[in-house]
Amino acid sequence: MILRRPIIGTLSTCQCKRTLHSRVTAPPIPSPTPFVPDVQTFLSLIGRDCSKFASKIPSWDALFNLSSLELRNLGVEPTRNRRYLLRWRDNFRKKKYGLGGELTAVKDGVAEFKIVQVPRELVADPRIKTSDKPQLATPMVNPDKKRIIVNVHPGEETKEGKFMLDRRVPWLSFRNGGSTIAGPHVQTVKGSDGAVAQLAVKEGLWENKRGHKVDGGERRKAMVRANRRIEERRTRAAEAAKAK
Repeated sequence: MILRRPIIGTLSTCQCKRTLHSRVTAPPIPSPTPFVPDVQTFLSLIGRDCSKFASKIPSWDALFNLSSLELRNLGVEPTRNRRYLLRWRDNFRKKKYGLGGELTAVKDGVAEFKIVQVPRELVADPRIKTSDKPQLATPMVNPDKKRIIVNVHPGEETKEGKFMLDRRVPWLSFRNGGSTIAGPHVQTVKGSDGAVAQLAVKEGLWENKRGHKVDGGERRKAMVRANRRIEERRTRAAEAAKAK
């Protein structure tokens, strides 16, 4: 006779888990940012041709409330694109923005950057990017100050002061001895000698590029290459037979 351990509470445990799952509150909806003010801009930034889904998502709240099943019913296909959209939606909710997503001074989808000087004692933090090139005392450069790159509204006049530290842009860097702004997708403004630059919203600015399969991908690579070698040997044997 075989004794088996009785199964106790399995059904009730599953039911409790399902009940708990249904009662989980939805995460809060993030507010639009100056760089990402609406659904169309968000979908354009993440790329992979997701901007074509803008007409299927009626509002900002819907973008962050719709489930994967609801998005599928609205026509957000294929599954690969829907998962990609959901992943970027979760990143935005967690404030893991792409390039420029955190900028506050934006006008008509364009953010502007300028080089300003601040007292050296205010930028003692080594994490703050500054220009440490030797500076001579000239009317334009003060050796007691350091240069940092800040985000300003297009055409805004900048003033030296501590408040500028809150508008610095850490992912930009200096070129040409600290006189030129450089960074990914950043274009310098004509006539500014590189001291003023802009970043504009464009299709695929935040896109995570997909890789491409080589010889059928990792799973089929060995088989594809073996078949290719066999075909090459057959071709060489046929050519040798014709030569005889």
